Amino acid sequence: MEQQLVECVPNFSDGRRSEVLEAILATVRGVDRVRLLSAEPDRDYNRSVVTFVGPPQAVVEAAFRATQEATARIDMRQQKGEHPRMGATDVVPFVPVSGISMQECVGLARSFGERIARELSIPVYLYEAAASRPERQNLASIRKGEFEGLAEKLADPAWAPDFGPARPHPTAGATVTGARTFLIAYNVNLATEDVDLAQEIALRIRESGRLKRGQDGKPLLDGHGKKQTIPGTLRAVKAMGVILEAHKIAQVSMNLVDFHRTPPHVAYEEVARQAATLGVEVRGSEIVGMTPKEALLLAGRHWAGAEEKDEAALVALAVERLGLGTLEEFVPEKKIIEYNL
Repeated sequence: MEQQLVECVPNFSDGRRSEVLEAILATVRGVDRVRLLSAEPDRDYNRSVVTFVGPPQAVVEAAFRATQEATARIDMRQQKGEHPRMGATDVVPFVPVSGISMQECVGLARSFGERIARELSIPVYLYEAAASRPERQNLASIRKGEFEGLAEKLADPAWAPDFGPARPHPTAGATVTGARTFLIAYNVNLATEDVDLAQEIALRIRESGRLKRGQDGKPLLDGHGKKQTIPGTLRAVKAMGVILEAHKIAQVSMNLVDFHRTPPHVAYEEVARQAATLGVEVRGSEIVGMTPKEALLLAGRHWAGAEEKDEAALVALAVERLGLGTLEEFVPEKKIIEYNL
C-alpha cells in the first residue's frame, strides 16, 4: 500500500522575530515522523511560510502544536505588514501528496479546526475544498477586512465561523484552514518602487480582474444589479501589488492556485508583457516556500524548445530564465518538494 503523505503549509503573521519562528519550528520538529521541509520569513510581509510533510495524523498534531505556539507569541494588535492577514496563524492548508484523497484532507482540516477552536478559543473558517459554502472557498473573501475588521465580520451572522466563538481571539485573531492542491506562491519583481504600477499589473492579470466602471468612476451593473467585471488575462491566478522596502522594489505577488493551468513561466511572461506597456521592466522573480518539480520542468521545456536537456539542465534553465536567484539564492535541492520527500 502506498504511504499516506500530507503536506501542510501554515502561514504565521511574524517574519521579523527569528526567536518566534524558531520556537514555532521546534514544535514541528518535535512531532515524530513529520519532516520540516522549509521555513521562509519575510520582513516586508511580516509573515513566515512553513512547509512540512508526514503521515496524516502526525501532520495535524504538528499543525496544532505550531498554532498553539504562535498563539502564545504573536499579538495581532501590534502586528503590521504588507501581506493581508487576520490571525497569528493565518491560514493552514492541508495538501494531499500520496496515498490520500482530497476529501480525506478535508477531514484533516475539519479535525484541526475543531481542535484549535475548542482548546485555543480561536474562531476558524474553512476554505477551498473544505469550504462550508461557496462564498467561503476563496481565501481573499474570508480575509477581507483583515484583523482590524474581524470583530465586525464575526458579528455578522452570514460570517459566523465554522468552528469556535463568534468573536476574535484577543491576540491571535482567527484562523482559516482547508484542503487544496499544490499552490505556488510566486512573485515577479519590478524595476520600480511604484506599488501602484504593481497593483495595476495585478488587476490586469488576476483571474477575478477588476470592476468595470463608468465615466463617473462608479461600478457598472448588469441586468440583475450585480457589479460587472473585466476578467484578467491569467486563469487560476490571484494577484496584488506590494512593496518590498528591504529591496526598494515593487512586486506583483501571485498565488498560482493551479500551476497546470498557469505555470510560473506563463505568469512571468505575462507580467513582463503588461509591465512593458507601462514602461517598466521586470527584474527576476521568486518562489516563496516550495514548488512541485513539474512547474520548473514546464518552464525549462518552454525555453529549451526542441533542444534535448535532462532534468537537472531543465531545472537550471528555468531558474535562470525566471530569475529565481535575483533576491536570494535559489537552491533546487531545498525548494523542490520532490527532492525533499
